[in-house]
Amino acid sequence: MADHDLVLKNGRVIDPGQGLDAVTDVAFAGGKVAAVGDGLSGRVVEDVSGKLVTPGLIDMHTHVYWGATSLSVQPEAFCRGSAITTAIDTGSAGPGNFAGFRKYVIEPSPFRILAYLHVSHAGIFGVAKGIEVGESDNLSLLNPAAAAEVADANRDLIVGIKVRLGKYSSGIHGMNAFDIALQVAEETGLPMMVHIDEPPPSYIEVVERLRAGDVLTHCFRPFPNTPLTPDGGIRAEVLAARERGVFFDVGHGAGSFAFEVGRKALAAGFYPDTISSDVHVLCVDGPAFDLLTTLSKFLCLGMPLDAVIRAATGNAALALGRPELGSLAVGAVGDASVLSLEAGRFDYADTVGETLAGEQRLLARGVVLGGILHV
Repeated sequence: MADHDLVLKNGRVIDPGQGLDAVTDVAFAGGKVAAVGDGLSGRVVEDVSGKLVTPGLIDMHTHVYWGATSLSVQPEAFCRGSAITTAIDTGSAGPGNFAGFRKYVIEPSPFRILAYLHVSHAGIFGVAKGIEVGESDNLSLLNPAAAAEVADANRDLIVGIKVRLGKYSSGIHGMNAFDIALQVAEETGLPMMVHIDEPPPSYIEVVERLRAGDVLTHCFRPFPNTPLTPDGGIRAEVLAARERGVFFDVGHGAGSFAFEVGRKALAAGFYPDTISSDVHVLCVDGPAFDLLTTLSKFLCLGMPLDAVIRAATGNAALALGRPELGSLAVGAVGDASVLSLEAGRFDYADTVGETLAGEQRLLARGVVLGGILHV
């Protein structure tokens, strides 16, 4: 009897949130995960022998307000190419243009798109090849009242407030933009995602102000503004921030991830909470490329497979406050990613020019969205 809509059969099912790593079946019905176990039957059966089946991958940091912001990429092609079921846009849109993002990009997309709303009225409007305008450098562009209003009106899609800090994003203004974004976060009860590039402000100034549930992205930046002490340990302020519930996100991008920093952090036992691509027009053709390339880099740096998968599934769902995502528990949203893990020689690059000869690579082989298989 075909008692399920879809069954993925004989895959290596990895769901770190449930402590699951076994060759078995996953069944979907009514748009949700219906069962995990051996010998399941369904109206559509897909043999995924030799492949990995994970909860639907979540890319915690993307820019997908395509066609309206110069830095954004087309979300459908990007998500399909990296087996992503949920893309989190991090500040491409602000309160002045979120309505268009919702109507023309988010709602038509077959992939789930959630967003951190930028406190800047027009979001990230001046970043592309040959141009970089830091939206937080002009404090008159920050619009906290409208940001709070738009966030409240779009609670189904907006998961937090975004602000970008640093030499290239906020100029000489230090923590001023942070203070404005924090007002919005507190007014709405939402977490913040905070971008940091080169000082000012310093990495420590930022992490000391982050609250439980807030996300520091670009957490493994190259020098300056890294989490490391001069001897390669993790700064006490960073450890204290994690202890109080701050999330540390990779946000690879075009200039925000260094192998050297990642290698030393992992050696110190400091794993990223979430691994994300920060895909945009300046890095989609390298060095970040996509989420699976970023995940593969961490595999090749020695991070265990289950920890890498957790960082793009359950941990991301936790940071987003969306426990129905990132899991293959019965009753969870019926999303899954089908991947292959290949062995060989694969060349990777970080954002400062270091190359890594890796022996593993994750590739996309299909996605399940709401219980429907797309290959």
